[in-house]
Amino acid sequence: MDNRTKSNPERSDTRPKRKGKSARKESREAAMNPSLPKVLEQIREERRERPTGFLCTVSENFRRWAAATSRAMGSAWTFAIALVAVIVWAATGPIFHYSETWQLVINTGTTIITFLMIFLVQNSQNRDSRAIQLKLDELLRGVKGARTAMVDLEDATDEELEKLQAEFERLRREEEVPRSEEAEEANEEKEARP
Repeated sequence: MDNRTKSNPERSDTRPKRKGKSARKESREAAMNPSLPKVLEQIREERRERPTGFLCTVSENFRRWAAATSRAMGSAWTFAIALVAVIVWAATGPIFHYSETWQLVINTGTTIITFLMIFLVQNSQNRDSRAIQLKLDELLRGVKGARTAMVDLEDATDEELEKLQAEFERLRREEEVPRSEEAEEANEEKEARP
């Protein structure tokens, strides 16, 4: 019990509780989509009950490490460090008489870094792609008149995607024709005016 409660216990009961940023954000989300808080709570509950086996631990640690490494590797500081390393390597060329060992150092280093970065970039790209898909799905469901059948397009075959692309190109051409006719009519009206 703190000093305020000892001196005036009624005040501590009647004082409204302040909401944190996350609570305000959740209440906003709940107003927009009433089922969202249930889904978020289910995700949090699953996170608490997540299996703790070796593979789950490795997967979760890799995800965290990949996200942190991707952020670090995408920074200007990392680029500057890499640039300095290449400049130092090039400057040491005359010292080592441009030997094969000197060339092997940069080749081996860049090969190892590139090999490891492929996995990090792919992991980050997969997560970003999935998050964007979920956001787009939510937007499609929220927009009145949107075709919600498009929510699972990422699972469509190449042929289905080509048919859908042809459909959108046809719709675009149909929209362009009336616009060009309206522009011609506007030009004719301008020319008809004295």
